[in-house]
Amino acid sequence: MSEQSVAFRYAKSLIGLAAEKGVVEKVHEDMKFFDQVCDENRQLVLALKSPIVKHLQKLSILTAIFKDKVDPVTFSIFEIITKKNREKLLPAIAEEFQRQYALYKGIQKAEITTVSPLTDAQKAEFIRLVTEATGKTVELVEKVNPELIGGYVLRINDRQIDTSVKARLNDLKVSFLQ
Repeated sequence: MSEQSVAFRYAKSLIGLAAEKGVVEKVHEDMKFFDQVCDENRQLVLALKSPIVKHLQKLSILTAIFKDKVDPVTFSIFEIITKKNREKLLPAIAEEFQRQYALYKGIQKAEITTVSPLTDAQKAEFIRLVTEATGKTVELVEKVNPELIGGYVLRINDRQIDTSVKARLNDLKVSFLQ
């Protein structure tokens, strides 16, 4: 079974347990915290993936870092995963939990890339358009890329709308070559 599908199952179970216990928001914050710690400390991720480090040592590391800082429901998943010798999956489970949380809350993430920062009115318009298209609450992530020359690139899940001048110039170049 692939790492992604195993992470999906654990994340889905975790969100179900958190909902049952009424601590979804707290577990969400904990998983964001875990993700942040993994991003900032490559050694932690390497230790979790290492076949040389024993499983009890990995649990000791997780206990020292997270035991007093996260909800017991969150820490219970760390213990379960470690006891099943799958601690290398914890970063993937944390990422998948973020996706499951967005589904649970009806949040749609959208990424907009433009040449310059958007105004508040432009942000509101993009949020309105994505909300109309998806029917969900939108979380807009803004990126700036001067290489686009003009226009924008809007990504929603696996869909992309590219109205950038750079893309149009590339299209024109391809048509001239034919």
